[in-house]
Amino acid sequence: MPEKVNLDPATRPAAGNGRDRLLHLCLLAAIIGVVAGFAAYLLVSLIGLISNLVFFQRVGFDIPDLQGHTLGPLVILVPVIGGIIIGLMGKYGTPKIRGHGIPEAMEAVLVNRSRISPNVAVYKPISAAIAIGTGGPFGAEGPIIQTGGALGSLVGQFFHVTAAERKVLLSCGAAAGMAATFSTPIAAVILAIELLLFEFKARSFIPLVIASTLATTVHFGLMGRGPMFEVGQLNFGIPTGLPFYVLLGLLCGVFATFFSSALYQIEDLFERLPLDPMWWPALGGLALGIIGFFVPRVLGVGYSNITAILNNEFPVAVLLSILVFKSLALFLTLGSGTSGGLLAPTFMVGAALGALFALAVNAIIPGANLSPGACALVAMAAVFGAASRATFTFIIFAFELTRDYNAILPLMLVCVIADLIALRFMRNSIMTEKLARRGLRIQQEYEADIMQQVLVAEVMDASPPRLPATMPLTELADRIARSDPLVSRRHGAPIVDEEGRLVGVITQGDVIRALEREDSAALTVLEAGTPDPLVTYPDELMHEAIGKMLRNDVGRLPVVRRDRPDALVGYLGRAGILEARLKRLKEESELEPGWIQHVRSRANGMRARV
Repeated sequence: MPEKVNLDPATRPAAGNGRDRLLHLCLLAAIIGVVAGFAAYLLVSLIGLISNLVFFQRVGFDIPDLQGHTLGPLVILVPVIGGIIIGLMGKYGTPKIRGHGIPEAMEAVLVNRSRISPNVAVYKPISAAIAIGTGGPFGAEGPIIQTGGALGSLVGQFFHVTAAERKVLLSCGAAAGMAATFSTPIAAVILAIELLLFEFKARSFIPLVIASTLATTVHFGLMGRGPMFEVGQLNFGIPTGLPFYVLLGLLCGVFATFFSSALYQIEDLFERLPLDPMWWPALGGLALGIIGFFVPRVLGVGYSNITAILNNEFPVAVLLSILVFKSLALFLTLGSGTSGGLLAPTFMVGAALGALFALAVNAIIPGANLSPGACALVAMAAVFGAASRATFTFIIFAFELTRDYNAILPLMLVCVIADLIALRFMRNSIMTEKLARRGLRIQQEYEADIMQQVLVAEVMDASPPRLPATMPLTELADRIARSDPLVSRRHGAPIVDEEGRLVGVITQGDVIRALEREDSAALTVLEAGTPDPLVTYPDELMHEAIGKMLRNDVGRLPVVRRDRPDALVGYLGRAGILEARLKRLKEESELEPGWIQHVRSRANGMRARV
């Protein structure tokens, strides 16, 4: 018999326990935010140190522009050496260092109950620093997000928390890492919600904000308060430029689709090579070294290049070289399975695409007067937003990077148009394609659970059969055998006493088990069934009622009045659950006639009468 749940409001436990858990999460999130902020700073400093030592033979912690390196032709070998080290770390350390980090964090949430190995927290930042420091065309954001997520997961494994709470802590670490890197706390919170949490609740939102705020505060103290990219005043040309922004949105959506497809096609080519995967990063590093020798702008993070594009400092030839060769270098290196972030290089390529679009439009239509910097800003957000299916995140992200409120309208328009195109032509995002290939399916569209909107009263059986407590068990069994519609079409029925008060429940399983007893002929339905059953209430949400069913392993609940727990008013079974789902299905799929259809129907009726 299932354990009885206390449903009496007078003796029900107080809800303060949930608030205490939230406070506990907030305290842990604060710790994670501070630690992730320092971890992000250390990773950026380590990347700067390696880059300065390797390319300029000096000690420095700021990430340099690698275009002016002093290596000459030796620059071809540097990414190869870095690739060999990454390959060894991937084989003998942990393979989780491969890739750009965010899909791995998503996978931990989906299949591993938000548990990330301590090895990832150690190897991922070191491998990313080596890969980027030896010229990898990556950003630090993906590895930092995965590292922050690993720190949050480790904290969640150290303390006594649920799997859902550990997911929140992992997301807090990931958001804190991003906020500490780019000083974009709002976008970091939204990114965690869109790509990691798969929920929007106070339980997750409040700790996320705390972690991101503290991580950004650490960023302010260690790296300054200014925006990531110093951009002059941009002319977004609103409203006259809106038609051109529509065209730019279409272009960005097509390019995002190509960009994601090309990356995974290159990854597929590497998997066909008759080589140990340990050597793939070295091979990708060789390709990068050759490209970097001729086009040194593709090497490294390239934050200075993004700033220059946004300030319209590059001619067409340089923009074309960035668009083509930065993309090619990224495909060949990241597709080889090395460690690095995807956001910064995609930003650079998207910015180059937007600037080229503006220059081309101005050349064709002299009166257009599009700002290359403005188009670069909106395009870099639109390309990555569409490719990752995190459009809202990168609308806010681009705004926070520049802090120019005039960018909001074109950002919104271009990003959503690009997202529309990507939704049409991409089955999976650039983040989820890798997971889909592993058999995982990610739902990136969120809606309120219909079970938290429908009351039990809306779907319950308001006229259930009421079996007398004194009814012989054999009589009920005979009625079931004769397919009596009152009882045979239901798997269970409530039992009432002579005054109509609820005293128990009996199911067809109870009947079968009781009939196997030697004294079955003398049993009543109450003796064969379950006395004092679990109940639900008409004003209770279906979500709560289903929770009772699952926790107590029952398939149906009598519905009673709150003020009279023995007054039966209905019965909730699996059919009621399906009815609630059917309600949402009808709302989504059934077309309802509008005013036009009503007018047409009246007109047709009038013609028919004439």
